[in-house]
Amino acid sequence: MIERYTLPEMGRIWTLENKFQKWLDVEIAACEAMAELGRIPAEAVEAIKRKARFDVERINEIEKTTNHDVIAFLTCVAEYVGEESKYIHMGMTSSDVVDTAQCLLMKEAGELLLRRLETLRDVLREKAREYKYTPMIGRTHGIHAEPITFGMKFLLWLAETERNIERMRRAIETISVGKISGAVGTYANIPPEVEERVCAKLGLKPAPISTQVIQRDRHAEYMTTIAVIGATLEKIATELRNLQRTDIREVEEYFAKGQKGSSAMPHKRNPITWERISGLARILRGNALAALENVALWHERDISHSSVERVIIPDSTILLDYMLHLTIKTISNLLVYPETMLENMERTRGLIYSQRVLLALVEKGLLREKAYELVQRNAMRVWATKENFLDLLAADPEVSQYLSREELESLFDYKWYLRHVDRIFARFGL
Repeated sequence: MIERYTLPEMGRIWTLENKFQKWLDVEIAACEAMAELGRIPAEAVEAIKRKARFDVERINEIEKTTNHDVIAFLTCVAEYVGEESKYIHMGMTSSDVVDTAQCLLMKEAGELLLRRLETLRDVLREKAREYKYTPMIGRTHGIHAEPITFGMKFLLWLAETERNIERMRRAIETISVGKISGAVGTYANIPPEVEERVCAKLGLKPAPISTQVIQRDRHAEYMTTIAVIGATLEKIATELRNLQRTDIREVEEYFAKGQKGSSAMPHKRNPITWERISGLARILRGNALAALENVALWHERDISHSSVERVIIPDSTILLDYMLHLTIKTISNLLVYPETMLENMERTRGLIYSQRVLLALVEKGLLREKAYELVQRNAMRVWATKENFLDLLAADPEVSQYLSREELESLFDYKWYLRHVDRIFARFGL
C-alpha cells in the first residue's frame, strides 16, 4: 500500500513563512554581493545576517498601513536589524526580490513534482513488466479492434511519463533564473555583477535581459508543463475507469473494507479516485491558460499577473502533487481480472481476426476490394445473427474456394498478434 497523501511537504513550500524566508535569502545574498564588490561595509553585512528575521503577523500588521507587501516586509526586517538595515535593498526594486524568490519557490516545487514523476515511472515500469504477456482486446472508437496486452497500456503510459519527466526538467531549468536589475532592467542603481553573484549564491542563472520583472513566458512554460502532466494523468484515469465499467470490468479501483460506493445502492463500487483525477486536470488546464494570459504586460511591467500567480502557481503545484500521489496509489493497488479480459476478447465471436482473413485471401490472389467484400459481408452477419465468424466464413463458398477450414482456424489465434511484444518492450529495457 502507498502511504496516505499528506500536504505538508508541498504545502510548506507555499507558506508565508517560506515565501518571506526566500525574500530574506535574496536580500541577504544581495548584501553579501554588494560587500564583496566593496559597495557596503562587510561588518554591516555580518550584522544583517546575524540579526535579520521577520514575523508574519507583524508584516501583515504593517501592510494594513503601507498596502505594499515588500515595504511591509522590509520595515519588519529593519525593526530587527536596526542601523545596518539601511544597506538592505539598496538599488533594488520589489520585483528583484519577489520574482527571484518566486523562481526559487517554483524550482523547489518543481523538484518535488519531479520526484513524484520518477516514482510514477517506476510503478508503471513494474506494472508493464507484470502484465507484459496478459492478453486483452484493443479498442478503437470504443469498439473491439485486435488483441494487445495489458502491459502495453502501462508501457505507453511509461513512455509518456518519461517525456513528462523531461518536460518537467526543462521547465525547472527555464524557471531557475534570477533578476536583480532594478526598476526597468537597466541596472541603473545596482551593477550586473550583483545579480551574477546573487544568482550564483542561490543556485539560479541570471536572466539575460529583464524589465522590472522576469518575463512570464517562463512561468507559462512551467504551468503548461504542469497541465500536460495533468492531461497524462487524466488519460490514465479515463482509460482505467472505462475498463471498470460493469459491461467491461477488466480492472477495478481498489475498494477498501468498509468503503461505501453509494448512499442509495449498496452494490456500487465506483471509480471515484480516477474521476477525481480527471476533474482536477481541468483546473490545471484552466490555470495554464491564466499563465499564458500573464505573458503580455503593459510596457516594462504592470501587476495584472501578480494576483493571478498568487493563486495559480501554489494551487497547480499542490494539485499536481496530489494527483500524482493518487495515480501512484491507485495503480499500485489496481485490481486486474485477466480472465475477464480473455472472455471479453471472445465476445465478438471471432470478428477480431477479420484482418488476418482479409490478408490471407489477398495472399491467395484475390483483389483487396473483393477480399474485403467477402470478409465484411460475413462479419456483418455475425453482428446481426450472433453466429460464429469462423463458421460463417467456412460455410461461404466464395471464401472456401481459397481457404480451407483448417487454414481459417489457424488464423484465429490471438498469440499471432502479440509476437512482437518482446521487441516493443526491449525498447524500454524490459
